Amino acid sequence: MVQRERSEPGGDPQQPAEMAPTEARRRAARKLFTHEERMQAKRDEVLVRPGFRERVEELMRAEWREPVIVLRLGDTDFGFDVPGRRLDGTVRGKRLVRRFFWNVLRGIGGAVLYVVYLANGGGEVGNPFHREIRVTGPANAMALDLLDELRRTRGPWLVCSPTRIAVVDTGPTYVDPADAPPPRIVWQTSEPKAPEISFGKRTMKWPDGSSFKFLLQGRTEQEHLRKYHEPPNTTHWHGRPAQQPEDT
Repeated sequence: MVQRERSEPGGDPQQPAEMAPTEARRRAARKLFTHEERMQAKRDEVLVRPGFRERVEELMRAEWREPVIVLRLGDTDFGFDVPGRRLDGTVRGKRLVRRFFWNVLRGIGGAVLYVVYLANGGGEVGNPFHREIRVTGPANAMALDLLDELRRTRGPWLVCSPTRIAVVDTGPTYVDPADAPPPRIVWQTSEPKAPEISFGKRTMKWPDGSSFKFLLQGRTEQEHLRKYHEPPNTTHWHGRPAQQPEDT
């Protein structure tokens, strides 16, 4: 006689067996996520060596005598939607010969990168033939003063204080800071001309309606911003207060 398996009232004897693979998948996903976080942190540390942020903070605190938030900006190969400017931000009708040769070189290099892009499933490498529109505004937009300088930088840092905004160029940040040139202020402005900045939306908006959507360089910068920015739009210039334990 085959003995029937006992089960609790309302229970399913097959449920534990069915849940086991699900829990295993969850553990695998957590391990994969943790591994990816470590790899991202290592990539960020290679691209932005420790010490550069501190040099910029020291420079700007001495310059402004105010608390500052310093963030390494990401990709500067963004698109423009501004009358009188091409998609890459250059002025229409100027540098035609130089632009021709640049387009040839960009096409060759882009073809190579596109193969890598497809091999990686369109992941972090990005599509070199697509330029995201992140600058908009009227002709002679106020945002262009910043963007024209930003496009020429090699290691751009966004610096914000309660009354001012600046961009500082440190040069490439993958080298030893001791071998890098001194940080250089390439653009700055103050109230009332300073744009309105939203850390949550990563945007700057000027009085004439022009705007710029900026990117941060990796997860390390996003984590650094969280030390000062409390969603949706509160900025703690001296750092967010430590969370108080709940009363019991």
